[in-house]
Amino acid sequence: MSAVSRAWGASRRTRRKAEVAALQGLYFVATGIWPLASRETFERVTGPKTDFWLAQTVGVLVAGIGGVLLLGAARNRVTTELEVLGGASAAGLALVDLVFSLRGRISNVYLVDAAIQAALVVGWARGFDHEAGSL
Repeated sequence: MSAVSRAWGASRRTRRKAEVAALQGLYFVATGIWPLASRETFERVTGPKTDFWLAQTVGVLVAGIGGVLLLGAARNRVTTELEVLGGASAAGLALVDLVFSLRGRISNVYLVDAAIQAALVVGWARGFDHEAGSL
């Protein structure tokens, strides 16, 4: 591979990583602050919660992850650590959504979130450079 094609490919990968980080960051910030901003609408969509503080705690953590991903995207500095954070958090949330929705413990609306999280995981995986061993 020539130096020019490597530079072009790296630039394209860099843009792809920043795009995925920005999309996930926006989604995470929006969904993270939702239970903090409006319990009424959050529970109307997701179902009533016995321990609402837990939804708020998850919201704070998800919004925090989203904010960090947005910062990395804005600076065009999506490091391996941010890539792993983005992919792992999306995969973990997708798994929780899927398992507990199918068990009937949480609303089936979480299956929509699982699909969005899975799409984010695919977005991160598509940016992976198998030759270089990183995204």
